[in-house]
Amino acid sequence: MLDRVREICLALPEVNERPSHGEPCWFYKNKRVVCMFDDHHHGAERTAVWVPAPPGVAAGLVSGDENRFFIPPYVGVKGWVGVRVDLPDTDWDELAGLIGQAWEMVSSKR
Repeated sequence: MLDRVREICLALPEVNERPSHGEPCWFYKNKRVVCMFDDHHHGAERTAVWVPAPPGVAAGLVSGDENRFFIPPYVGVKGWVGVRVDLPDTDWDELAGLIGQAWEMVSSKR
């Protein structure tokens, strides 16, 4: 799972990886977080990624599928969404799209 997320993230321009809060994270220009890996973070019973999302997207995803999507602690109030990657039916193309959308948000901020 981590290798697939890493491949998606590192394919994006000017993204690098380094640990943050004990988990692998991917940063745009070494400053803004594009994606954070969540390997049972704080005892959670899941493996997931957390990504920033445009306004309303996180709530829409969660209400559409509470098994795959969740509002992550700490950053959820800022519009981030958690996406489980430990499910057998993980949609890696959808995840790549969400990570790409997060990169667009982060890279376009001034």
